[in-house]
Amino acid sequence: MTYRISSRKVGKIFATTALAALLSSTAFAETVIRRGNGGEPQTLDQAKISIDIEGFIVRDLFEGLTVYDANGKVAPGVAESWTISDDGTVYTFKLRDNAKWSDGSPVVAGDFVYSMTRVLDPATAAGYATILYPIKGAEAFNTSKGQADALGLKAVDDKTLEITLERATPYFLQLMTHYTAIPVNKANIEKFGADFTKPGNLVSNGAYELTEYVANDHITAVKNPDYWDAANVKIDKVIYNPSEDQAAVARAFEAGELDVAYNFQADQRDFLTKKLGEDQVQASPALATYYYAFDTRKPPFDDVRVRKALSIAVDRDFLSEKVYGGTQLPSYTFVPPGMEGYTSPTPADVDKDQLDREDEAKELLKEAGYGEGGKPLKIDIRYNTNENHKKVAVAVADMWKALGAEVTIQNLDVKSHYAYLQEGGSFDVARAGWSADYADPENFLNLLVSTNKAFNYGHYSNPKFDELMKASYEEKDQAKRMAILAEAEALVLNEYPVTPFMNNANLWLVSRKVKGFSQNAVNEHLTKYLSIE
Repeated sequence: MTYRISSRKVGKIFATTALAALLSSTAFAETVIRRGNGGEPQTLDQAKISIDIEGFIVRDLFEGLTVYDANGKVAPGVAESWTISDDGTVYTFKLRDNAKWSDGSPVVAGDFVYSMTRVLDPATAAGYATILYPIKGAEAFNTSKGQADALGLKAVDDKTLEITLERATPYFLQLMTHYTAIPVNKANIEKFGADFTKPGNLVSNGAYELTEYVANDHITAVKNPDYWDAANVKIDKVIYNPSEDQAAVARAFEAGELDVAYNFQADQRDFLTKKLGEDQVQASPALATYYYAFDTRKPPFDDVRVRKALSIAVDRDFLSEKVYGGTQLPSYTFVPPGMEGYTSPTPADVDKDQLDREDEAKELLKEAGYGEGGKPLKIDIRYNTNENHKKVAVAVADMWKALGAEVTIQNLDVKSHYAYLQEGGSFDVARAGWSADYADPENFLNLLVSTNKAFNYGHYSNPKFDELMKASYEEKDQAKRMAILAEAEALVLNEYPVTPFMNNANLWLVSRKVKGFSQNAVNEHLTKYLSIE
């Protein structure tokens, strides 16, 4: 039998089919976010990374026991819960039953034991291993004075991890959000060695898995279907743009080619706000310090008079207002404000007029044998490629030239700049910045301990300072501990191994279509919390 359909019915069928196809394609369309990352990572190995632009990617790929939520608060990660002993020295973490690696295998307590032991192993040479020093036996093992089997890391069973500390550490759950506490897959590393971070090789346990890495062009990650909370991850693909050209990044954002972008030219904030709208141009206070480090191993920077002269001659108000458009605040202390229970000591030069400070600086240099009638003072400033950092370097160079110094500046991409400093390269003065890994002054002051080879860029060494830091670790009374740390910072502020300039703000361009992006002091914005409207 032959059936005939009227043209009217045919039209309805086509319309219905087209609508169904449209709804289907909409329902299953891939959701992509394009993130301006602010720079090229040195590596994606959690034992080797050290700066935020690496952390943004690694924290999307991997997940630790705890994480920072969208508001910057510590929240459960792989660990669904934990208990703490009465004396604060034993943490017992209960891991999620459905926590898996991207190859489908379960995440177990032994993965964390393996990963943290790997970071602490001196053979790994992890610059950030000190983050794990509160763990029992960690410092001894990392400094080749102890053994791995003495570490306070124990897999009670596959889903129970027990961590014993040297002493009560109030910020330990914050430490567990850090890169160094993020697990890696043992079988993955044993199979591929140093190549385990390459696309196609990398096995991760976070919301995303790596699919592409084209150096200096883009890094791509896609949603990990084996992630324990995959059902609530709304974005299917993340494309990270590693460009350090802030003007180009702003143009790309304006053209809709980027959905979020880290860092923009601070002096362009008003211009960008008028052009893009205040809601898309965001700046918020951060627990972070912008500073220059002096290489204290070499003259004239081994002379505290020279370091002090150069420090007090810098007009921080100018840098804050003119270079950064008020998005950063002038600072004379190394530890930023906002640490609960801690107040930095007040440096003696804070209240002096800038002209008086410049006169004092000239006298100090003269006393040290430099300036008019003395030896020539030559200074080379190094900074990582960035328009804001370039403007700061040019401004500081002019301030130091006013003292009679001959000043040159040079820059490297962010990856090369920090690699050079961490490997102990010689320099005169180098730009650096530090954002809090956890809200405690120790996180900043530890950078200047003489044994911190990775982050004590200027190789500052003072036995008294080291003794104070050691005493702070042994002090159980929190108020007394904070007083010890303040004494340690006062010593640093009097010796000027570093010269703080500003307390940073976190600068982001965020498209209106991106939802779930909340500014927070720790500057963590996991893609798993975001969505595209």
